[in-house]
Amino acid sequence: MVRYAEPGTVEWVESGGGPLIAVPETVLPFWAGADGDETASDYDRACEVDGFIGLLPVGDSAALVFGDEPASTTYLPDHHTFVRWSAADSEAALLAEVPTALDTAAWGPEVCWNVPGAVLLFDAAWPGTDSAGTEHVRVGLDPGRYAVRAAHVQPGPETWLGLVQLRRLPD
Repeated sequence: MVRYAEPGTVEWVESGGGPLIAVPETVLPFWAGADGDETASDYDRACEVDGFIGLLPVGDSAALVFGDEPASTTYLPDHHTFVRWSAADSEAALLAEVPTALDTAAWGPEVCWNVPGAVLLFDAAWPGTDSAGTEHVRVGLDPGRYAVRAAHVQPGPETWLGLVQLRRLPD
């Protein structure tokens, strides 16, 4: 796999070419990835998500699919935001532009995501039971409802990034 994000300040997750997905840990065994006996695998369903984000049922919960492009992605807990690396000279340059990107983003429509707790971000092609053995990021979320919104931003002349921001909703 080609590596676009060098190791550095944060942990990045990359895919083999398809979407990334954040699956609640409680339902990881129900995500079959590209495996399965059905006509359309879970991975196929993830590939059909149109736009930057979408939700797919998994067990008694839902997974958040990161559509559009297979960009290197990390989670910045201080901003409650997944950051997707489209273009930048370095990790430091990309991360330095995040505050400006958040302030200037033209956000798309929000979706409501009910989360039972922590989620794992990984390549949607992998089965959930194998995700801990692959490149992944664990995101510790409190159980509850979250508004999720996404944007693609160019905060600097050489920097493009995607943002997927979570906002906790009252219970």
